[in-house]
Amino acid sequence: MSIQELNEKLNGQFGIDGVVKFTTGKNNLPCIKVTSPLASACIYLHGAHVTHFQPVGEEPVLFMNSKSWFEDGKPIRGGVPVCFPWFGPHLVDDTKPAHGFVRLSQWDVQSVTQDAAGNIVITLFTESNDDTYDLWPFEFELRHIITIGKTLTMSLQTTNTDEKDMKITEALHTYFSVTDIHEVYVAGLEGRPYFDKVADVDTTAPNGPLHFTGEFDSVFCDTKSTVMIVDKRKKREISIAKEGSDTTVVWNPWIRKSKELPDMADNEWSDMLCVETVNAGDNIVTIKPGAQHTMSSIISVTKLK
Repeated sequence: MSIQELNEKLNGQFGIDGVVKFTTGKNNLPCIKVTSPLASACIYLHGAHVTHFQPVGEEPVLFMNSKSWFEDGKPIRGGVPVCFPWFGPHLVDDTKPAHGFVRLSQWDVQSVTQDAAGNIVITLFTESNDDTYDLWPFEFELRHIITIGKTLTMSLQTTNTDEKDMKITEALHTYFSVTDIHEVYVAGLEGRPYFDKVADVDTTAPNGPLHFTGEFDSVFCDTKSTVMIVDKRKKREISIAKEGSDTTVVWNPWIRKSKELPDMADNEWSDMLCVETVNAGDNIVTIKPGAQHTMSSIISVTKLK
């Protein structure tokens, strides 16, 4: 089926006139464009990847790297990558794809609806098959439920369809757009213990907010806290609330790391900050046969005076 035929089919099944349109994105990858009275958004079927979210009257909330790949078999950098069924490198086999395999494949559309408040709710779906079983020997169903309104809510819903216990780590690896990493700060993690991956040490956050002066890659386990990115130059606060998540990761690659990443522009590190909704580290999730686990990230923007 050609991309044009796929778009026609999906628009016929799921499109909403003037609001939700299936179209062709970068490098001929299919994507969903949302334009509602509440917000605009873009979601690629490749990786169930949200690349744009912008409430009406606000600047774009998500950061997209200008060198990001939009290719089959490669991840998209920026926006919200979906990491599953492991976060980071595979623990015992570094030949397996980093952050799991679902961000590398095209997902199916299960439903598109508009609720009474005008929010658009899009459910994307993928499941185990022979290829995934070779990488990870479990049978599963995975849904990414994306609600677009004044707030962006993303819910990653895992169902264990196997006959054995399933252990996962996972992330909604969200890249946020900021004016300048030197001038923003993060609140909500004050005094929390964390693992500093750059220094390779366990340490504790200061009692005040987090400020950034160099590469930052830290895993805060055992926290359900809402985290805020305060950007005074943009005159906004981005709130990242969460459910079903016990880990928060905060990351900025800074200068050297950016140059090492082939799909990241050398000079854009100062325009982004990742605050990720995660279950990883000590917070591994075990799902019993037939059971379901949902992890959600709820992103909202407040204007500052």
